[in-house]
Amino acid sequence: MGNLIKAEIRKTLTTKSWWGLMIPTLLFAFLFALGWGAITNNFSNYLGSSDTREITAALGIKTGELPVGLLALGHGINIGTIFPMIFGVFALAGEYTKKTITTTFLTAPNRGAALTAKMITYIGWGAIYGVIIVAASSLGTVLTVDSGRLPTAGQWLGVLGAGILATTLATLFGIGLGAVWRSVVGSVITLTIYMLVLENVLVFVGWGWLRLEWLGGVLPNGTLNGIVGAIGAEAFGAAGVAIPGLDDETKWVLQYTAGAPGAFSWWASALIFLAWTMLFFGMGWAANQKRDIT
Repeated sequence: MGNLIKAEIRKTLTTKSWWGLMIPTLLFAFLFALGWGAITNNFSNYLGSSDTREITAALGIKTGELPVGLLALGHGINIGTIFPMIFGVFALAGEYTKKTITTTFLTAPNRGAALTAKMITYIGWGAIYGVIIVAASSLGTVLTVDSGRLPTAGQWLGVLGAGILATTLATLFGIGLGAVWRSVVGSVITLTIYMLVLENVLVFVGWGWLRLEWLGGVLPNGTLNGIVGAIGAEAFGAAGVAIPGLDDETKWVLQYTAGAPGAFSWWASALIFLAWTMLFFGMGWAANQKRDIT
């Protein structure tokens, strides 16, 4: 197994995908955190005065000390997770595209061992992406959010851990999707359209027309975003243990502002997205056990 993992690492480092995707990852995470930081720095102005007083009183803080930095961090990290997900697609779909999958399977004791080596290797890559994304988002947040509105040290460590967990699961999700589809182009296009457009439309329609406020908390993109975003939502009493008397509309708006509409809590989002990841990874695993590679 050790030799298979070394082979996977060397195989990845000889391609341009790992650093080619890391560049837009840094830029998007930084710019989204920078933009949302500028907006949410004056977040109390976007809430009704009664809502603001109710939230701050329940949290036991002054209005000007709302931890809006968490909201900027959430959006920066959430947009960044799309790139390790795409990177994961290359793990198997890229090999089918380049016709190297035959060599990979024939040089391993069995296909299960080859896939396990890929999974372990890309878990490491997912963690690396997580650290980079959190760092870029943190820089964008610090540059635009007042010091009194930044997360506490404990919250920042929580975001770091949640960010690494999110990017690791996102990478495995990408591997599973690519393993099922076997096409880099098809997987990436489908993934991007669904994650960035289609699901957001479904969530808005579900909330605005069907009053399904929880829909974003069970779909793949919403649960992935909720791993980090729900930490910000919980800090405002809009997820986890909610503020008593907070109406559903304000709660959903707060969740959306945190990047986690419909999220129940960060750990619930993590468990639900883990289930989605295992579903696609399991489908990819099963599809590649007996698939013809000649």
